Amino acid sequence: MLPAPHPAPLRVPAAVRPAHPDDAEALAALSRPFVRTGALRERPVALYAARAADFVVVQAPDGTLDGCLALRVHEAGPVAGPAPSGVLYNFCVAPHRQGHGVGSGLLRAVMARARARSVGTLFTATVGGGGLFLRYGFGPASSGTAPAAWTASLDPRRNARVLARTL
Repeated sequence: MLPAPHPAPLRVPAAVRPAHPDDAEALAALSRPFVRTGALRERPVALYAARAADFVVVQAPDGTLDGCLALRVHEAGPVAGPAPSGVLYNFCVAPHRQGHGVGSGLLRAVMARARARSVGTLFTATVGGGGLFLRYGFGPASSGTAPAAWTASLDPRRNARVLARTL
């Protein structure tokens, strides 16, 4: 007689929500493995707390953060045009949750936030392949079309590709 198969574990959906300053330590911890690989720049916990309003997070049922993505809105200007521009940064998904739709959920949530704030174009920089961004309509862009304050902060040694998407 064969043993009965174990039932598949119930998957309780994770919640996508805005981050709070109290999430700063968890945001830093979630980001640390990506900083070690060079995929993200290191940011102090105080910066995560100060910019918590930029972040959307995926919170697991046990309260841990499984992913995060930040949107920084830059006002319209001579280069950007009449609409504000948005910059996506600090995009990371916990390794055990990659491939489970967490990144897509974060990206959809942040794109909805950007639309609600009348952002015309979203920009991001990636040192990886950028596959998820490409699937969501981002494409290669010149850094000269992005917000100047953001492009000035890019480290040329990282050799990041700038991607953009019109909303």
